[in-house]
Amino acid sequence: MVERKKNRAVTIPFVANAGAEGAIGVNYGMLGNNLPSPAQVISMYKAKNISYVRLFHPDTAVLAALRNSGIGVVLGTYNEDLARLASDASFAASWVESYVKPFAGAVSFRYINAGNEVIPGDPAANVLPAMRNLQTALTSAGVSVPVTTAVATSVLGVSYPPSQGAFSEAASPYMAPIVTYLASKGAPLLKGAPLLVNVYPYFAYAADAERVQLGYALLSSSQAASVTDGGVVYTNMFDAIVDAAHAAVEKATGGQAVELVVSETGWPSGGGGVGASVENAAAYNNNLVRHVSGGAGTPRRPGKAVETYLFAMFNENQKPEGVEQHFGLFQPDMSEVYHVDFAGSV
Repeated sequence: MVERKKNRAVTIPFVANAGAEGAIGVNYGMLGNNLPSPAQVISMYKAKNISYVRLFHPDTAVLAALRNSGIGVVLGTYNEDLARLASDASFAASWVESYVKPFAGAVSFRYINAGNEVIPGDPAANVLPAMRNLQTALTSAGVSVPVTTAVATSVLGVSYPPSQGAFSEAASPYMAPIVTYLASKGAPLLKGAPLLVNVYPYFAYAADAERVQLGYALLSSSQAASVTDGGVVYTNMFDAIVDAAHAAVEKATGGQAVELVVSETGWPSGGGGVGASVENAAAYNNNLVRHVSGGAGTPRRPGKAVETYLFAMFNENQKPEGVEQHFGLFQPDMSEVYHVDFAGSV
């Protein structure tokens, strides 16, 4: 949070990142010993009208269940595989041959993310080489899927006001080359890849609840204070964080734009944390779905809808105790923790 096969003669004419911008997906975490089968889970996605799924690591049973489902898929690598993916092109090729090519004709891959939240940190130097090797392997296999990485907002050294967003000194040596690569990459059939960013207003609120208004964190405009940044008005923290990341990317690329996808966001329904309640979790996720599906974008990118993935499908009992076990929209028995209207009309 690896196998082998050769033969890459067949070209699959497949454009992976076609689809509606501003779509809402849900992360499918598997750190539970009581979760439904992959087939049951994918049936739930379809029944609930959830059009996109993010997988933290390759799982052939899940990928098989996704065949011909019409669900867009973000597929991650294990963090522990990054070093080998970065240093061994043949390993990257075997990863693609095992987990992407056999499914590409029937599974709608949107992005491959090399690593999750490893920047800054010891594995950070492996991210871009791993991305390059995976992209080369995908191109050789005839599969057109953009490769990127997923980062936490801890890559930001400055996030307020949003227009001053910048990568931290620790993250910048890794982030600047990565976002420059994403902005300028010219692989066949690809128009560049987005950067995946995990955005959690909950943790910012919980860390400073005396000063951060709950309504501002929950996207509850009726009770939220606004923040003004150079004449631009922010009515919720989600937009402010996303735009701080936009500003950081622009600074790092010398003004080149890179699309951002919010690869995780959510609010805990329990676990004892500040503000962790079913009521707040339901408010956050429903407000967010309405906000994103409406296509308004952010103040820095008005009218540019943000593809967003809620975290997570289930409460997972093998995650650390506390709020981490309570981000699920559903219990492992598939009952709702609270209702989310994925049409954004609640």
